[in-house]
Amino acid sequence: MKIIISPAKKMVQDENSIEFTDFPAFSKQAETLHSILKRLSYEELKGILKCNDKIAELNFRRYRNMKRLDVRRGLTGMTPALLTYEGIQYQYMAPRVFSDRQWEYVQENLRILSGFYGILKPLDAVYPYRLEMQAALAAGDGKNLYQFWGKRIYRELVKDDKVILNLASKEYSKAVEPFLEPDVRFVTCVFGEAVESDQNRRIRVKGTQAKMARGEMVRWLAEKQVGEISKIKEFKGLDYYFSQQDSSDNILVFLKDVNKDRQEKKEETGC
Repeated sequence: MKIIISPAKKMVQDENSIEFTDFPAFSKQAETLHSILKRLSYEELKGILKCNDKIAELNFRRYRNMKRLDVRRGLTGMTPALLTYEGIQYQYMAPRVFSDRQWEYVQENLRILSGFYGILKPLDAVYPYRLEMQAALAAGDGKNLYQFWGKRIYRELVKDDKVILNLASKEYSKAVEPFLEPDVRFVTCVFGEAVESDQNRRIRVKGTQAKMARGEMVRWLAEKQVGEISKIKEFKGLDYYFSQQDSSDNILVFLKDVNKDRQEKKEETGC
């Protein structure tokens, strides 16, 4: 089973925790993007990244100072991918306190999808960057990054495994889903709340809470060494529970126990 997750926008260099063990599978392609990005003017880069001045300045310097990614000698400042991302999902995953067994599990099973690197193993060496998959950057024969990466990410993902657990956002799962073949099982986890009305029942997903749950699930999967889709239904982190009635074979819906959440808040406030 391969687990896919999205990257985070916020990144740091962490050269002290643990060492990287490998390089990205698509270092050559990442260097193609790097060579384009480092030649952009400040205003051009800011427009592509759609960010404020502070973030644009940081990444303008990053791309200008970044060493070639397709040369593996004399590289400094590279850190393991899983420790470089700092978003909410990664905070709840808490890889810095992983046991050796958890690290072995994620290195084998977890893959981070990236607009810049394509696909990453947790211990792949990376430089911090900023480039979302949906960024309007033409590269190679592609008018955008989805076209640039094409089937590469998918092929790398399924070369050793035919079961994919999707914990990525739609922006990143779009780099995989269009290429799915009949013999590949693609299972998506949805984290939300059930909303009832007179006419129907729908699942409301809140972005921040979904990110928290995805990170928590990865940590739980690594802790329990889960290798089968059926076992994932046992996840109960952050007061979520598996909802059989809202799920299907390839969509696993986990609902927030809102009553428990309300009770805990009531106890905290004393009201």
